[in-house]
Amino acid sequence: MKIVSLIARLLLGALMVFAGANHLFNFLPKAPMPPGLAGQFLGAMIATGYMYAIGVFEVLPGLLLLINRFVPLALAVLGPVIVNIFIVNLLMASKALPISAVIIILWILAAYRVRTAFLPLLQQRVAE
Repeated sequence: MKIVSLIARLLLGALMVFAGANHLFNFLPKAPMPPGLAGQFLGAMIATGYMYAIGVFEVLPGLLLLINRFVPLALAVLGPVIVNIFIVNLLMASKALPISAVIIILWILAAYRVRTAFLPLLQQRVAE
């Protein structure tokens, strides 16, 4: 499982750095806007500059995953980003759901190795 987790961490990190860098620097050719609500939603995110924020929140944790530093923090930052990717794909761009599934699987496999860092979040505490 150690090797699987390592490969998942590196693949997830590389994917996030690549996708996030594209949000920041637009080095891939522009694809046409998707039709309907997905296109409107994407257009609003581009027009407001929100895609730059997403790019930063993908590149920085991706780099941390690649250099194997602060991996639980990087995974914690990527968690909400990945959930949003999944929800957008689920509700507006269902053709991209397999990509979301791969990203979620990579996150789970990468998080498995550092699961002890997340276990305290699941402990019920009584207010004192």
